[in-house]
Amino acid sequence: MPLRISLKAGERLIVGGAVLRNGQSRCDLLVENDVPILRGKEVISLEEATTPCRRILFAIQLMYVDADHNAEHQKLYWQLVREVIEASPSTTALLTEMSERIGAGEYYQALKLGRKLIAYEEELISHAAHR
Repeated sequence: MPLRISLKAGERLIVGGAVLRNGQSRCDLLVENDVPILRGKEVISLEEATTPCRRILFAIQLMYVDADHNAEHQKLYWQLVREVIEASPSTTALLTEMSERIGAGEYYQALKLGRKLIAYEEELISHAAHR
């Protein structure tokens, strides 16, 4: 069964490694094979990867859409994970779960966990700012 994606006017989408932008009107797309897909609201740009956990999410995103350079992206991911765990050991459980998903090739599921990691990071930053 194909995946139906509805796009708003001007909305972006990454399919495989290609960045697509919808035209001036709403459209529906049917994706009939298994390919990495990220909607614009799910995409984090390099410019938005401004914190350690956001950089981890960016590395996972690259693993998901750029399989040709997966070894490089995984090297970056593991370096960032080590740094984050050293700075904030309370992230270990979530990072371990993400790493298990990556090891299983479940990059989209790892991205979903990455959103939780970013929310947790924001919570930690907020608590530190109020001290």
